[in-house]
Amino acid sequence: MDSQQPPIKINTICCIGAGYVGGPTMAVIADRCPSIQVHVVDLNQSRINAWNSKDLNQLPIYEPGLDEVIKRARGRNLHFSNEIKKGIQNADLVFISVNTPTKKKGLGSGQASDLRWVEACSRQVAEFAQGHTIVVEKSTLPVRTAAAIQTILKASNQTQSKGKSARSFSILSNPEFLAEGTAINDLENPDRVLIGGEDSEAIEALALIYMKWVAPEKILRTNLWSSELSKLSANAFLAQRISSINAVASLCEVTGADVREVSKAIGTDSRIGTRFLNSGPGFGGSCFQKDILNLVYLCHHFGLPEVADYWESVVNLNTWQQHRIAKLVVKNLFGTVTGKRLAVLGFAFKADTNDTRESPAIRISKDLIEEGAQISIFDPKVKQKQIEIDLGIAASPPPNKKGDLSQAALNGEGTWWQTSNIRDAIDGADALLILTEWDEFFHIQWDEIAVLMRHPAWVFDARAVVDPVAVRSAGLKLWRIGDGSE
Repeated sequence: MDSQQPPIKINTICCIGAGYVGGPTMAVIADRCPSIQVHVVDLNQSRINAWNSKDLNQLPIYEPGLDEVIKRARGRNLHFSNEIKKGIQNADLVFISVNTPTKKKGLGSGQASDLRWVEACSRQVAEFAQGHTIVVEKSTLPVRTAAAIQTILKASNQTQSKGKSARSFSILSNPEFLAEGTAINDLENPDRVLIGGEDSEAIEALALIYMKWVAPEKILRTNLWSSELSKLSANAFLAQRISSINAVASLCEVTGADVREVSKAIGTDSRIGTRFLNSGPGFGGSCFQKDILNLVYLCHHFGLPEVADYWESVVNLNTWQQHRIAKLVVKNLFGTVTGKRLAVLGFAFKADTNDTRESPAIRISKDLIEEGAQISIFDPKVKQKQIEIDLGIAASPPPNKKGDLSQAALNGEGTWWQTSNIRDAIDGADALLILTEWDEFFHIQWDEIAVLMRHPAWVFDARAVVDPVAVRSAGLKLWRIGDGSE
């Protein structure tokens, strides 16, 4: 006799958090599961307004393909609002998908994750949930965070007043493995879906949702703690590869080797593979640095200082790489950039996203501004307001004409302004830096660009996107990452 219980049916989902993970993930779930009502809730009204905008170009997140998914599902079974209480009350399953930044003060400052919003969400679920609710960690969290959520939910059950309908909770971990710029494809065609938990019925209820479009063999089931640690470990391994190839790139530059040739040779080894072997200005984004530092904190906490030092070295080398690039610019421009005009092409941390969190362009630009440079910035998706927040410096008015210097420049103060196209950014520049691998940067007409610059003019290609022959033929000097040729 089969004693297996019938699967828990999920009719309504609530996701707390309409950010980079919550918004796209819920959009794809709603798109692939039209019978499930999906409500994405967030306290940030302007963000909710952007998700509900009739103009799909105004969505708060830029991801290729996201606008089409939103167009199909929004208003049908995908809803964005700030009605958190109502969303939780009506939900069979609640995703917690809020920000978990690195703590800036207090115990674990600079390494541990700030879990205040996760705790706040847990308390909201504890207060408003009705009946049995499956609570799913979607945010990237340190190991054993689920225990804290369980404690909060259990305490709420113990203190609920008499006469109130009985409630119960199941806690699952379902970390995301998205790469910004390819998030929709990653959601629609995942390498794996990881579900961690102790309640087999709840695990299968969530698995059934994903099985609407994901092959069953790609859905992995683990315990809670393995699931939480898997996310941190995956990001740490990927970041380690980036720091490793950047370390090799710096060695290539001083020995006459070419890091692209070295990467190809390494990548043909089936034990290593080709992914994440492109050298560049270092890793950025919302996860890599934060998750590694979180891992460092956990290793110290559990008495593993040598392991902590190993992972911290990955972050330290990444920071060094960005400072190194800024120093190379100064060195090649006769030891000073004070009053000189530099064009920065690309401010997002990678192409096909407007996300600037931990972008290498931030640290490199700050270093050059500190040296007194006048920087023009062009990025096709990042807005001026975001750059101001990241640099902590208000934008200056652009110069009136080529060769003009502002009073700040004459005084040796670094400034920056944003331009709407490549030509305006480069006009009158002593050098240009390519810091994001946007497709249009692969197709720059160098003979046309060269006449706009002040010579001797440099191209600093931190993404290896240019044709070296074309650049040098246009009369421009070139530094290309990991290129040891003269």
